[in-house]
Amino acid sequence: MSEQKEMRAAYAETLISLVEEGFDIVVLEADLMRATGTGAFAKKYPERAVNVGVAEANLIGVASGLSAGNKIPFAATFACFASRRAYDQFFLSANYAGLNVKLVGTDPGVTAAFNGGTHMPFEDLALMRAIPRLTIAEPSDPVSAAALVRLAASTYGCFYFRLPRKPAPFLYRADESFSIGSAKVLRKGGDVTLVALGAVMVGEALKAADILAGENIQATVIDALWVAPLDEAAILAHAGCGRIVTCENHRVTGGLGSAVAELIAEKAPGVRLARIGVASNLFGEVGTQDWLAEHFHLTAPYIAQAARELCAGRPAADRLSAVQQPDTRPEMTRSAQPQPSGAHGASGA
Repeated sequence: MSEQKEMRAAYAETLISLVEEGFDIVVLEADLMRATGTGAFAKKYPERAVNVGVAEANLIGVASGLSAGNKIPFAATFACFASRRAYDQFFLSANYAGLNVKLVGTDPGVTAAFNGGTHMPFEDLALMRAIPRLTIAEPSDPVSAAALVRLAASTYGCFYFRLPRKPAPFLYRADESFSIGSAKVLRKGGDVTLVALGAVMVGEALKAADILAGENIQATVIDALWVAPLDEAAILAHAGCGRIVTCENHRVTGGLGSAVAELIAEKAPGVRLARIGVASNLFGEVGTQDWLAEHFHLTAPYIAQAARELCAGRPAADRLSAVQQPDTRPEMTRSAQPQPSGAHGASGA
């Protein structure tokens, strides 16, 4: 579908609908209501909106206290801060305590764009996967974003969502049903299986499948949606071709690729795997989302080439995503990179 909608709009609109339906939701922000799109929620329900300021650890502490008081807190901040900065608080105050905190990490991976390396989380999934019993998801379009928020509100326990805030094309009909831990098969083919996560990479995987189809290589495309619990049954059901390529807007270590590698090692050891993601030795950089995706080898041509390598019987795993891709930062001419018109620090817009 060509129609698009902001992911943050889907998030905020769903929260408003849930309150109207009787859910006792409180929205918490760390001075980023414009970035997360919850300004409309705060305007309509000011008594249910809390801005703790630039204090992400306190964001989790307040959310945990509200959960202990039987509220349903949705706390949002940039994914880099949700994971790295507030990790101990989320681990102990929310998860270890057995509470019901929903943590939303916005601007994951290359979608942080001009906010640059300090705000570009390529390791949040790896960190969150280490927390017991935590449900982890990344929607691929506005419909799945709304559905995942509803599922979180309806299910007791801690959740972590990655949520790009910018527009994404619709992949699903409004009446599509979703359930926790269930992936979606978007396309079927018998030669290779592409398992992708999130709006950026699901879109690229579908483009890669089109490229491959032109070469008579038929690819299955799976929208993983959930990292924990991973839909093992769906992945194994489409592993019979013997070739899987994982696609994620994250480092190749610790995220979707690692989760699928663990599954394959234990339950389908004959399947060959290639992981498309950010090289494990690289940090984020400043640039447009498109420039960054190409720079970090996250685009459809790299996915298609990894699939070709697997189908040809050559070792492809991590070669194109370059687990040890050369770090060119000292030699790079910064003027060659796209630059924003204004300041390129953290933006709340």
